[in-house]
Amino acid sequence: MNFDQFLKRKFVIASTLATVTSLFMSNVVKTQPTVANSNPPPVVPLLLTKNLKNLTIVFPSRKDAPNLQEQVGKVANFLSRELGIPVRAQISDDTAAVEALRANRADVAFLSSRPALKAEKLANSRMHLAETRSNYSGRYTYNSIFVVAKDSPLTPKASAKATMEQLRGKKIAFTSPTSGSGFIFPVSELVKNGFVPDKDRMEGFFGQITYGGNYSKALEAVVRGQADVATVSEYAMYPPYISTTDAAKLRVLYKISGVPAHGIVVDDDVPVVMREKIINAFLKLNKPENNQLLQGLYNSTELVRVDHNRHLKPVRDALKNLGIEP
Repeated sequence: MNFDQFLKRKFVIASTLATVTSLFMSNVVKTQPTVANSNPPPVVPLLLTKNLKNLTIVFPSRKDAPNLQEQVGKVANFLSRELGIPVRAQISDDTAAVEALRANRADVAFLSSRPALKAEKLANSRMHLAETRSNYSGRYTYNSIFVVAKDSPLTPKASAKATMEQLRGKKIAFTSPTSGSGFIFPVSELVKNGFVPDKDRMEGFFGQITYGGNYSKALEAVVRGQADVATVSEYAMYPPYISTTDAAKLRVLYKISGVPAHGIVVDDDVPVVMREKIINAFLKLNKPENNQLLQGLYNSTELVRVDHNRHLKPVRDALKNLGIEP
């Protein structure tokens, strides 16, 4: 090999190495994260590796759950065995439950629909399971109802508007200003049909407005003649909310379907893997050998998976119609 051939070969080798190096470095640069304006590492992967050593679940106090303390203790023990970690059960109202989720003092809560939206807003929690009951019209949805005395001159008409027109000038007993089926859905229906402009200006339509504070007292107002109509959940027409004797004195004038059932809300800081374990543990309460534990809570017969947004859309729409924040 002469000197010219030697130089030519060196040039070819050098060019090849330069090309390979360039391609390699280009590929490396493309696979590296951008440093400029970079964001902090995402939270989700960290949560996937987080290991909960215990679990706190908040259960709401309800009139139809007289032995709730004993029942939640049994459910907590069952879940503890299924999950392999200590499970602590607390009893409180919905407001305190949402606050516990927000402050990371609770991981799971059993909530009604509006507090579940509040938990989403304040704690980024989401509903994954909903309860069903034998007295729910829609499996995991139920009706909000307008109830009148059995001998009332008010009768169902051919349309919602015609039926509710009869309420003009009448005395109404709502459950409470925070109740979904006892206030939010009924008033939303009145707004949609043009009878009242909003929740704060109903006096021009009704002759008298009162709040029972709970289903029982709202219904009692009709039984005693203190109100012409009451708004409650359909399941309030049965004991323990009202006696069978008083229930026989009442009838349903009008119903609004699709009120979302209460359900299981899980906080966003619970790891995805653990969240699925919690959901599956709750679903085991549907099995015949465990179902008495579930029924012992709130007379629920089954828990079913639900999509948070789809399930809670009716109450979100009703609140929007009234101009109310969750």
